[in-house]
Formats: sequence, structure tokens, C-alpha cells
Amino acid sequence: MNFFSLVSILISLAAISSYINYRYIRLPTTVGVMLVTLVASLTLILAGSYAAGFREYAAALVSRIDFNRVVLHGMLAFLLFAGAIQVEIKDLSREWLTISSLAIFGTLASTCIVGGVTWLVLGWLGLGIPILHAMLFGALISPTDPIAVLGIMKSVGASRQLEVQAAGESLFNDGLGIVVFLVLLRLSGLDGSAGIGTTPQLSLDVGAVGMLLLKEVGGALALGLAAGIVTYRMLKRVDNYQVEVLLTLALAMGLYALADALHLSAPIAVVVAGLFVGNRGRAFAMTEKTREHVDAFWELVDDIVNVVLFLLIGLEILVLPIERSWLVAGVLAIPIVLAARWLSVAGIIGLISRVKVQSKGAIAVLTWGGLRGGISVAMALSVPDNPSRSLVLTLTYFVVVFSILVQGLTVGRVIRMTSRPTAASQPAPGP
Repeated sequence: MNFFSLVSILISLAAISSYINYRYIRLPTTVGVMLVTLVASLTLILAGSYAAGFREYAAALVSRIDFNRVVLHGMLAFLLFAGAIQVEIKDLSREWLTISSLAIFGTLASTCIVGGVTWLVLGWLGLGIPILHAMLFGALISPTDPIAVLGIMKSVGASRQLEVQAAGESLFNDGLGIVVFLVLLRLSGLDGSAGIGTTPQLSLDVGAVGMLLLKEVGGALALGLAAGIVTYRMLKRVDNYQVEVLLTLALAMGLYALADALHLSAPIAVVVAGLFVGNRGRAFAMTEKTREHVDAFWELVDDIVNVVLFLLIGLEILVLPIERSWLVAGVLAIPIVLAARWLSVAGIIGLISRVKVQSKGAIAVLTWGGLRGGISVAMALSVPDNPSRSLVLTLTYFVVVFSILVQGLTVGRVIRMTSRPTAASQPAPGP
């Protein structure tokens, strides 16, 4: 099967799933599409011999998709740029302390908590894996991906502050999470380098890790800003919306590919460029007509890519290697990840609330609304073959499916409940 045929099948399946969801289920599009494909995949599995041929064909189709390359080196460029170009820097600047703390310290804290507790729990279950492999799971599952939540937040009337915090955190912790994951992959030696492998006693070269992070993140920030400035100047010299839309598309794709080739954090570079063009470019280099076309184009790209991504997550169960003894571990991974998220969010919001007022229910909403998505699955699939890989992938899949289907569908209720004024805050009844 050639590339065009494969993409055609995926787009067709995404369209059919979207239609079924819109007509009969009425869930948020991305969540509904994943639910439809997940049910279809499980039906093929449970049908056994009755649908053996069709299931084998579907599994063969899914196995041809390099999830890591498709998501981390393809879809992510569009998703992050589409999100960044719509965010106002003045909103981010008001919440910079909360966003940067959640994206940096929250991600690192969650990585350590999830990795350490998972290592202990798996050892208790007799499924022990090297601690660095458990830390890899912590790194890949910690970045949040609240794609559907932002729409729900707006529909139920969540505060603007919460919307900005959730959007800002998700833009930056994806990039940082990938950097941390790659650092741990290198330290473990799973990438082919001389890492510290399976040794539980960690003796890390802090200087080397620091330099690696500085190069990945600092270089990406500089490259993204430079690319954004160049594109902004080109936009300023053109008054043709077709050309300007094409320039933004080239910026997202070309910059991501260039950062990848230079071994910099491509997600961070694209976010920085998207923020610059989406703010300064929108204000000083685009006419009203151009802004409308650019916004419409990137909104459509964002919707299509998200639908295909969640379709892939639903289909991935067809090729997921699951053993019965891993089911308990997968179920236990869910509260571990949620507890780590709550601890990291509560600690950060608790400290920041001493100097800046936070929205009512911020801890609960940011904890429950911190969905995990295709980026986590892609990172899990990118782990090279080793005895821990299939177990880590299974744990990841359990958490991601629960996150999208359960948290994604109930976060609106959590927002309404936590935002409800308390009795003490209600105005006194009149005479």
C-alpha cells in the first residue's frame, strides 16, 4: 500500500467516525471519534474467528503506521503552531509565573513521582523493570494535551485565567516533556549510546545533562524567534492572503524539520515562532481579510489533524501487545498518574496563590483537565525494543484512554462544581 492510499483510508475513517459521532453520539469531536474507533477495534478483537481476516487486514494497516514519526515528526508541528498562533502573549504574560512553573517544575515533579512510584508498584506486582525505564514512563506520560478541554472550558464558562493557564501549559510542557524523555532515553542507553542502562544506582553527569538541556531548549528558543522575525518581515511586504497563509504553513513545517535536523527541541521552536507571528504578525503585518483566512485555515488544519490523531489512538489497540498480568498494572497506573498530577499542581498553585489570586477550583480543574493524548503514545512507541517496552506501552495506553474518555467527558462537570459559589459567598437574602 502506497502513502496516498494509507492517508486516504485514514481520512475516510476519520470522516465516517466524525459523522457517526455527530449524528448519534454528540460528544466532542475528538473524543467521539476515538470512542467510535475504539469500540470498532474492540469489536474486531472480540469477534475472534468470525472477523479474523478483516481484523488481520486492519492490524496490518495500523502496523504500517510509524506512530512516532507521524506524531512527533509530523502532526505535532501543525498542532502546536495552530495552538500558538491563536494565543495572545499579553494573556501569557499575565500568567507567566503559573504557566512556566507548571510547564517546567510541574512536568519534572510529575516525571519523578510517576517514575518512582511506578517502579515500586511494578516490583511489588512481580513485573519489575529498571528504574530508568520507569522514569521514561514518567516523562512520556507527564505532558498534558488538553485538546478537547479548552472548548469545554469555554462552553461551561470557566474563567479566562484557567483557559490561559491550561493552554499555555500544554504549549510548553509538550516540548519540555519530549526533551526530558530524550535525555532519559540517552542516559538509559536504549538509544544505542553508552548509558547507565539497568543500574538502579544513578550517578548522572549533571553538567552534561545541563548542557544537553541548554542546547535543546535554548537553541530552540533562539531558532524559533529568528524564524518568526524573518517570516514576520516577509508577511509585512506582502498583501495577498494566499501567499501569507502559505508563509505560515512553511514556517510551521520548515522550522520543525530544521530544528529536528539540528537536534533542537522542534516543539519549542514552533511554539515560539507561532506566538511571535500570531501576535506581532497579526497586529502589524496582516490585513483583516488575511487574519480571517489565516485563522480559518489553521482552525481547519487543527481540527483535521486532531481527528486523525484520535482515530489512530483508537485503532492502536489492534496491535497493542497486552498480557493478562499487565492489566492490573495498567489500572493502577491511572491513579498514580492522577496523584502525581495533583501533587505537582497543588504544590505550585498553593505557592503562587500567596502572591497572586488564582481562580476558584484551579487545582481540581487543572488536575482533572490535564489530559494525556497522542504525544504520550508516540513517545512510548518510540522506545527501542527492550524487555520493558511492551509493558510501558500498555501502561501508557491505559492512562491515555482513561484520560480522554473519562476525564475528557467529565471535566465540564468538575468545572461547574468547583466554580460554584459557596454559601458563605452568596449574597444575604433581602428582608
